Amino acid sequence: MKMPFTKYQATGNDFILIDNRSGEYTLTPDQVRQLCDRKFGIGADGLMLIENHSSLDFTLVYFNSDGSQSLCGNGSRAAMHFAALLGMVNHKARFTAFDGEHVGELKAHDTIRIKLKDVSEITPVNSDVFINTGSPHLVRFVDSVETFPVYEEGKKIRHSEPFAGRGGTNVNFVELLPDNTIFVRTYERGVENETLSCGTGVTAAALAAAAKKGYSSPVKIKTLGGNLVVEFRQSTHPRFTEIYLSGPAKKVFEGVMEL
Repeated sequence: MKMPFTKYQATGNDFILIDNRSGEYTLTPDQVRQLCDRKFGIGADGLMLIENHSSLDFTLVYFNSDGSQSLCGNGSRAAMHFAALLGMVNHKARFTAFDGEHVGELKAHDTIRIKLKDVSEITPVNSDVFINTGSPHLVRFVDSVETFPVYEEGKKIRHSEPFAGRGGTNVNFVELLPDNTIFVRTYERGVENETLSCGTGVTAAALAAAAKKGYSSPVKIKTLGGNLVVEFRQSTHPRFTEIYLSGPAKKVFEGVMEL
């Protein structure tokens, strides 16, 4: 079976987007792994199906490259852009993803802003912090993230206690910079490697910087794949509401894959 697809990147996080409004495609985890394989498939950090919804603008079905499912912040931004390309949305949209309903907004220069769920808990884990922003994230502050061994250290922490019995965790290494800015590198579960950017990860890092280091909204984020912004409202500590992730998402190319 031939399957049309569109390839996107969102600050270096790359995705396969599939228009599944017809309901024609039902992918198995093995097929997702094949499609995301960078040598035997298209190659991507994740794969998304855009489907119809009875009352919202669309349904986003997201798979990590290993076939598992989660919320993906950068993927949601790319999905918003793709849904607009398909004519499903204009400047604003409501859609459902892995963790429930979200809203998104298309702004100038291919910038997409999406709203994430409120965060009510920030859990200390030794000298680190754990935050769930739709996906689970450990945040560790380091002095020089550019030279930090992200893959090696992230892999060690990924299935360590207390995360081993809960599907593991993503791991973010964060350097504090001047001007309310942080530099974030992330080891992503489901990809099992460092990615150039992680939307839910930089959101967790920004909230951790606010809760533990006195940063304020909006927090500017530097990643290896580009720049992002996280906005939020901090009320009863450490509760965060009105959490928004903003940054670019761009169509890279289109193609047809043989399943």
